[in-house]
Amino acid sequence: MPITQYIFFFLTFVAIFSAILVVIDKNPVHSVLYLIVTFFALAGHYLLLNAQFLAAVHIIVYAGAIMVLFLYVIMMLNLNKEIEPHKKNIPKFAAVIASGVFMLCLIALLTNAQKGMLPAAQNENIGLVENLGKVLFREYMLPFEVSSILFLAAMVGAVFLSKKEIN
Repeated sequence: MPITQYIFFFLTFVAIFSAILVVIDKNPVHSVLYLIVTFFALAGHYLLLNAQFLAAVHIIVYAGAIMVLFLYVIMMLNLNKEIEPHKKNIPKFAAVIASGVFMLCLIALLTNAQKGMLPAAQNENIGLVENLGKVLFREYMLPFEVSSILFLAAMVGAVFLSKKEIN
């Protein structure tokens, strides 16, 4: 087996293990740190796919900026169980409905996906910035814009969760 396969399996193990720790760990700060490890492992996968620009942007944007925002939100929410008032069930129900709709969209997307999409990654020019920009703003413009709306909704949700209820 070539060395790249060993690196791939190691990065995969690190990514899956740290992602499981993100969910299992009860301390939110530790979960954010495990998520950073997961992001670095995914950036290693991008490097193996010859997508150097995507790996660098992934580290800068996700492991840098987004994780700082996550830590800020965790500190802003002040997640202490002793002083936290009991939240109503309506936001929890809305979150379950929204995640169910997201799951249905994901299943619909994956059922329409083309078979054998991985061999396209063998193209050595796929990670170049010019080609990435062309593909991103021609073929994937709608998902790109929808993801920005998703980030905006996440910020609004974080502000909503941090508000104190007025009785």
